[in-house]
Amino acid sequence: MTSQSQSAPPRRIVLTGFMGSGKSTVGPLLARWLGWSFIDVDDVIETEAGCTIAELFTRHGEPAFRDREHATIARLAAGDSLVLALGGGAIERAETRSLLLSNPDTLLVHLEVELATTLTRCSGTEQTRPILADQVNLASRYERRLPLYRSAHVSIAVDALTPGQVVDAVLAAAHLA
Repeated sequence: MTSQSQSAPPRRIVLTGFMGSGKSTVGPLLARWLGWSFIDVDDVIETEAGCTIAELFTRHGEPAFRDREHATIARLAAGDSLVLALGGGAIERAETRSLLLSNPDTLLVHLEVELATTLTRCSGTEQTRPILADQVNLASRYERRLPLYRSAHVSIAVDALTPGQVVDAVLAAAHLA
């Protein structure tokens, strides 16, 4: 685990990482432990758009989806007592990274997972994960995103950890345990 020091405990924790890293599993557990709310950005986008992420990609393309995603994150990241799970590609947008890294009340946590773990954990979900379905570009996308994920305030290697152990590591990094 790597960490940058933070003076006061955060008012919100934002989870980032490649698909299959456990953001949607760990986020609700972490929020419950803290007595905070949990929000999955992808769920909010799907609800507001009235269709799936895969349909948004197909209908409007990735750039339009990323615009919508950034606006949603900017709006949600203003909340307090919140655990927010980002979609795997949200970190690619410089404005999104800057927004999350520059706010002293936000702790951006990277749940680091190896690509092999992603493939194992996400097998069978290609229909709902447009990027996973694109096997040709998956490894290059992973490699391109990894240094961006690692720019988070904290990186935690989660391949061999249970969800409860990941929660404990995030709480320790946030000085909330």
